[in-house]
Amino acid sequence: MQPNQLIYGKYQPLVRVINPMNVSLKNCLTFTGVLSIAALGAISCPKPAISQIKPQPWGSVGVEDSEISYSIGVRWFDVGVELGGRETGATGVDVLKFVSFPVLSPYIGLGLYGDAESDLALSGGLQIHPPGDVFVGIGYHSLRGINGQLGIKF
Repeated sequence: MQPNQLIYGKYQPLVRVINPMNVSLKNCLTFTGVLSIAALGAISCPKPAISQIKPQPWGSVGVEDSEISYSIGVRWFDVGVELGGRETGATGVDVLKFVSFPVLSPYIGLGLYGDAESDLALSGGLQIHPPGDVFVGIGYHSLRGINGQLGIKF
């Protein structure tokens, strides 16, 4: 439809279309759709913050069956590695997967241990990253029990 074109009904002209910029509804919807998809893409593809690029080490102490357990770990991006053991000599390594939220980071892990009842270990927990240079956490490990964590953010 051209600007200033008359639209005729059955008996007489009903509407006069005035479109000085010659913009069609189809073009508006296409532009809006592309803009919406670009905005959603920018929101859903976050870039890592500087705190995720630098490794974040921690140490933990826990207890299982009245036996003290210990570990040290490091997190880089959303993956962590933890080296731990018990007083009886069971030592091993866990690979952890974190889910990052602004302050809370829950994680799950799978580990291999020697000199233990079971060679395979499961773990899970929650790290709390408040503003500042220190973070804390609590976790459970199938061989090392409940543990508390204290870490440093660079």
